[in-house]
Amino acid sequence: ARAPMGPGREARVRVERLRIEMDDGVGLAVEVAGSGPALVLVHGFGGAKEDFAEHVAPLAEHATVVVFDHRGHGESDHPPDERAYSLDRLVADTVDVVAASGLGRVALLGHSMGGMVARRLVLAHPERVEALVLMDTSPGPPPGIDAAAVGLGVEVARTEGMAALKAALDVFDPLGTPAYRRLLAARPGYQAFCDRKWAALSREMWAALATELVRQPDQLDALAHVSCPTLVLVGDQDIPFLDVSKAMAATIRDATLVVVPDAGHSPQFENPAVWFDAVEGFTRAHQRDAA
Repeated sequence: ARAPMGPGREARVRVERLRIEMDDGVGLAVEVAGSGPALVLVHGFGGAKEDFAEHVAPLAEHATVVVFDHRGHGESDHPPDERAYSLDRLVADTVDVVAASGLGRVALLGHSMGGMVARRLVLAHPERVEALVLMDTSPGPPPGIDAAAVGLGVEVARTEGMAALKAALDVFDPLGTPAYRRLLAARPGYQAFCDRKWAALSREMWAALATELVRQPDQLDALAHVSCPTLVLVGDQDIPFLDVSKAMAATIRDATLVVVPDAGHSPQFENPAVWFDAVEGFTRAHQRDAA
């Protein structure tokens, strides 16, 4: 497998940009690239479809690659009612994106909260998932996150806004692994990229989903019913998610665990070559040729 080689490779893959409307009228920004077996990449809480942008072109050499912004994120619509946001709603959105893109069974990768969406989707709709990648995620509430502290953050978001919330979160530095700090220092523009993602977040989304993330039920036992090939992927510095990743890999019958060295919560940025080799190798090995 080859690691991404930069913008020159992206130019050789045509990307179709779509706006897909959900059944409640919310429009999602979707990008589809390549042809062949389908690979859907689902970003995490506070992320964006661009979290996978550097990898789309090389992955699309052998697959139809779909990325999209969750509602309340990036270029997708930001409904102003907290009731428009839930993990189950994000599952339904993902299913609708796949259907509207004309895809059947897919390889599904979910990162962090996106992994929670992927986990719920494969349990509710196993017939839709041909292969599964659970990346830096958990079978239940994120380990080590204090629900009371999240509640305070939600109140800040609701009453003072997202700028005040960001200032508070910056003090705690929740992603502050050595790999993340190295990336910020070594890669020009990465901080600005993170700031742009934050500026594109909905306050209502943050309040609703942050609350649910820490209160969701643990589904580790249910993962024993997952029958598709599964890759559990986690950065070796992503300490809160290491043990639960090992537990998920031990519970799912046909699972492989890959711990990415020198990486934290976002190994696709922090150790992109190892991440790419793991994901491409796994998905190509476990997907049938496109019909």
